[in-house]
Amino acid sequence: MSRTLAVGQKAPEFQLSDQEGEPVKLAEFRGKKVVLYFYPKDDTPGCTKEACSFQEHLRKVAARHTVILGVSRDDTASHQRFAKKYRLTFPLLSDVDASVCKAYGVYKQKSLYGRTYLGIERTTVIIDEAGRIAKIFPKVKVEGHTQEVLQALEHASAPACRCC
Repeated sequence: MSRTLAVGQKAPEFQLSDQEGEPVKLAEFRGKKVVLYFYPKDDTPGCTKEACSFQEHLRKVAARHTVILGVSRDDTASHQRFAKKYRLTFPLLSDVDASVCKAYGVYKQKSLYGRTYLGIERTTVIIDEAGRIAKIFPKVKVEGHTQEVLQALEHASAPACRCC
């Protein structure tokens, strides 16, 4: 079902459609860092707050030579409505069959009100310029998450210490 990824591993390649129905390939972003965030469902409270926070800080992210890609199992029409409603300008990718979610190990058994089901565990993966996993944020808590991501990007952009 799902696999487990580790920092330093090559990020699984993918091609998914964005909210406009345009194909987006991970390989297109070589030379830039990618914030790949997986979220359960468009236009729900936590997912909306997370997306709006990333949108609000998009310039800071872009200044770190980084792009943001959101992924959920919603279809492109749902993504289009969500992006329009909240003026989201970064790609929202449609993984209807959960193939990318499974490749990144975020499609998991969940439980709600005593009922178990398969769904996306809110997770963010930072992919470096070479296409390797630089950082994984599992079981994301939305509050303060964008700041954590910005700090990780800042750390990844810092020049290496030459004193040691």
